[in-house]
Amino acid sequence: MSITGEHAGKLHQLHQLRRPTFAELYLPKLVTVWREGYGLADVRADVFAGLTVAIVALPLSMAIAIASGVTPDRGLYTAVVGGFIVSLLGGSRFQIGGPAGAFIVLVAVTAERHGVEGVILATLMAGMVLIAAGLLRIGTYIKFIPYPVTVGFTAGIAVIIFASQLRDLGGIALAGKEPSEFVPKLVALAAGLHTINPSAVAVAIVSIAVIAGLRRWQPSWPGILIAVVLAAVATAVLSLPIETIGSRFGGIPRELPSPVLPAFSLAKATAVLPDAISFALLAAIESLLSAVVADGMTGRRHRSNCELVAQGAANIGSALFGGICVTGLIARTATNIRAGARGPLAGMLHSVFLLLFMLIAAPLASYIPLAALAAVLVVVAWTMAEKHEFATLLRSSWGDAVVLLATFGLTIFRDLTEGILVGFALGAVLFIHRMAEMTGIEERSPLVAADRPDDGNGERVPYDPALAIDRDVLVYRITGAFFFGAASAIGNVLDGIAEQRKGLVVDFAAVPFLDSTAANVLGRLAAKAHRQGIRLFITGASPAVRRALLTHGVTPPRARYRTTIERAVADIKGGAALSVADDTAAI
Repeated sequence: MSITGEHAGKLHQLHQLRRPTFAELYLPKLVTVWREGYGLADVRADVFAGLTVAIVALPLSMAIAIASGVTPDRGLYTAVVGGFIVSLLGGSRFQIGGPAGAFIVLVAVTAERHGVEGVILATLMAGMVLIAAGLLRIGTYIKFIPYPVTVGFTAGIAVIIFASQLRDLGGIALAGKEPSEFVPKLVALAAGLHTINPSAVAVAIVSIAVIAGLRRWQPSWPGILIAVVLAAVATAVLSLPIETIGSRFGGIPRELPSPVLPAFSLAKATAVLPDAISFALLAAIESLLSAVVADGMTGRRHRSNCELVAQGAANIGSALFGGICVTGLIARTATNIRAGARGPLAGMLHSVFLLLFMLIAAPLASYIPLAALAAVLVVVAWTMAEKHEFATLLRSSWGDAVVLLATFGLTIFRDLTEGILVGFALGAVLFIHRMAEMTGIEERSPLVAADRPDDGNGERVPYDPALAIDRDVLVYRITGAFFFGAASAIGNVLDGIAEQRKGLVVDFAAVPFLDSTAANVLGRLAAKAHRQGIRLFITGASPAVRRALLTHGVTPPRARYRTTIERAVADIKGGAALSVADDTAAI
């Protein structure tokens, strides 16, 4: 494929910019936002967004910690301390940090092997690895993790999370310790089916129904928190014979612990080193993927290496306060943006609000039934499974299907790290094969855009939150070679469009080329948008990119092509009838 002379010229000009300094590349976005001008209206918007995210994060943080094999308070420590540092030092304006469902498997296995102290030490060491990776500027290349690998291990983790919650969902009593391996776990749970607690099953079913119902009919309501509160009230009022946070863990503390270094020895550090590397690898992938999603939703641009340094500092801070692994969270970051956040203060306030909730409502947490928290994680697993993307990759090509199934199977039946490494190796071979088929790419066009300083690049404009929260139009921009992560991100964005949205604009101005997998994803996106009555516009696509999209079904009337985002938004707002001739003229 070839790149237009104008696009290549822009890329050449970028390379002629002065080399950014260390301070410019690692300057926290908090400082950038402050320099751009941050007024009272921005503070009010960030307070509301932070409160909204905190309400979502409160039950999730406890549920993830319990599923990870540690006490619920450690999940709250992670969200409070780690989440605050991520927003304070991060290279992404909207990133929300905290404990993630993706870490449940790794943390649980580490806790079983090395105890809670081992988990905390591994988290501290993972933070050091992340800081080193950021300072060595490795974050730029983590974007090359193949898309089938991310979908495969995410789906595998979702299956494992679901299996890990079966015991609490049914209130099953086991004779011995629950096995951590997938197949032995299912065998042990099957042997204990005769001990199912009907009250626990009822609480779990009602909790899932409340969450699903509110997501469908009242999506702006905090469904997870409402379900957990209702379950706690019912358990206390009806004196249901089921396990609660109080009966299993004795409740949660009403204050943060004092920071303390975890127990350290060379032998212990050597033993947990593989786990620390796994923590760091997954944290890097999850946080940068979340930052990419935030970029696409807002039109801003994160600095990946600064973000890795912040994630590293957050993991170290979490470990000092007894927390577990921290990473960027796609769902909570998207919630933050949709709530109208203007800058990192929203993420910092989310942590402050969580701390206040913990100080005030800690005694009430004792009544929360574990069946309700298990129901929350079942919903999380269902959401994170990326079912549509999984099916798309299976149908797209044999190469993507092999990488996907290998990663998925190894994650479930072997080990998450092994699944990622094998999947990455297979994906690299597939990537090389696809690159060999491409010709005529401008030699000055980078496959992955390097980090640039916030100031002095001549392209920055003040952040306008209107497009991020516009009820009529959703704008999504893709940057760099469209191979892997962006495909999943665009699918997630389309799924999040409310029915009252009139249009979706996908900007390809900074995309040098895309492969058949990405084109297939856009084709399915166009078909789905057409069925839902959403007007899809493609802007800034080069002739080569446009040909690939047209070949895979991204054609009028399913999708319209325009030269700029402004033109597409104006057409959507104007609502004028569009013809094929209009598209041809715009192209």
